[in-house]
Amino acid sequence: MTDTATAPAPSAAERLDRFHAAREQSVRTANGFLALVNTQWIGEEQTIWGVPGTWAPRAEGESGLTVTATAADGVVVDGEPVDGTVVVRGKDDPAPSGIVFDDHTTGTVIRGEDGQYALRVWDAQSEAIQEFGSISTFAYDPEWVVRGTFTPNPEGTTVGFSHVKDDGATRELPVPGDIAVTIRGEEYRIAAFKDGRRLQLVFADATSGDDTYGVGRFLFIAPNADGSITLDFNTAVLPPCAFSYNFNCPMPPKQNRFPFRIEAGEKQVLNKDGALLHE
Repeated sequence: MTDTATAPAPSAAERLDRFHAAREQSVRTANGFLALVNTQWIGEEQTIWGVPGTWAPRAEGESGLTVTATAADGVVVDGEPVDGTVVVRGKDDPAPSGIVFDDHTTGTVIRGEDGQYALRVWDAQSEAIQEFGSISTFAYDPEWVVRGTFTPNPEGTTVGFSHVKDDGATRELPVPGDIAVTIRGEEYRIAAFKDGRRLQLVFADATSGDDTYGVGRFLFIAPNADGSITLDFNTAVLPPCAFSYNFNCPMPPKQNRFPFRIEAGEKQVLNKDGALLHE
């Protein structure tokens, strides 16, 4: 007789363990957060630390950069060795360019909000990848699965977000709706900006700078068709700048700073000895 019994569905804690295992795997891939070793903005013709070639901006309105190199430099753009000057399209282009410097170092070109472009250099053998041990986390806690209500904002609504490397300046980012949540008897109205089909909540709490990364943490959420929304803080993650100083992460706006401890989600990036990977 064939046993048709199926395995029991994993518990919330087991699903969270799988989520964290996947996170630890993803950050140390060839283009994971730990692999980013340089982000250099190109405002004029210049060389870039760690990689060959001379890099320059294109004409205004044209995506990407140009690179000038000789065949001996070993730069490959879109599968073709560079011997002269070629265009390197940015990630804002429908067909962004791929850049290879050697068997473990690659590049991508990104566009800033001001229209300037930067080269990002990724090293699959970076020092951070070699030293990485784990991402510390809080244990699963159902208290931090919070229900709320999403109310769409008028088209064009923005909120000013500061970024770590912007010296206190703010960038106005579109915020598609207002999220109302009640936590421990108090109502909070928080702002999350759009991230593809999801919303990205940048938040801080009383653990920030103590048990958890000081800049804050991210939570990716999506409202339901009826306006209900679930914030599962157990899936809160560290921002990219916790893994590499070459990211410029948004900081939580005032309304996203909670006065209590949210003991859920990721805490810190640790090295193999269990100490902080980045001070």
